[in-house]
Amino acid sequence: MEETECCVRPDYNRRPGRSACRGDGASVHATGGQAVIIGPNATRTADTVAGFRTKRIHDPAGPGDGRRVLVDRLWPRGLKKADAAIDEWLHEVAPSAELRRWFGHDPARWEEFVRRYHAELDARPETAQPLIEAARRQTVTLCFGARDRERNNAVALKSWLEGRR
Repeated sequence: MEETECCVRPDYNRRPGRSACRGDGASVHATGGQAVIIGPNATRTADTVAGFRTKRIHDPAGPGDGRRVLVDRLWPRGLKKADAAIDEWLHEVAPSAELRRWFGHDPARWEEFVRRYHAELDARPETAQPLIEAARRQTVTLCFGARDRERNNAVALKSWLEGRR
């Protein structure tokens, strides 16, 4: 699909074959009922917009977060529950205490942690069902307390969830 010029009319992206600016360098192009976002980073269809994101619980909530769900087994240190800005805490979807302790956020154990955590999730997929159902309606932000933004249970959970959609 070729990128088209943006327009300033707010309803422009609702008509097939039309595009509109999103304000972040990307444009939205409507094609027969399905919007496609074209931008500097990626091209994706509108049905992938509502899905899963990950975010550190200590980061401020944003308008694009959708439903914010804490997916850690333990409450994050130094954070008051009143300040958490979460919609739900699903500690049962978190890795087992034994797996969490074994991993210990050691980067050398990351791949094995993901494999074992996915096996735990495969054994009890009903714990993640609320997340899957919520992601069909809106964006779900999987919040975590770990300092490592690339290797944590929310990232591993997101990869498992996206494989099940």
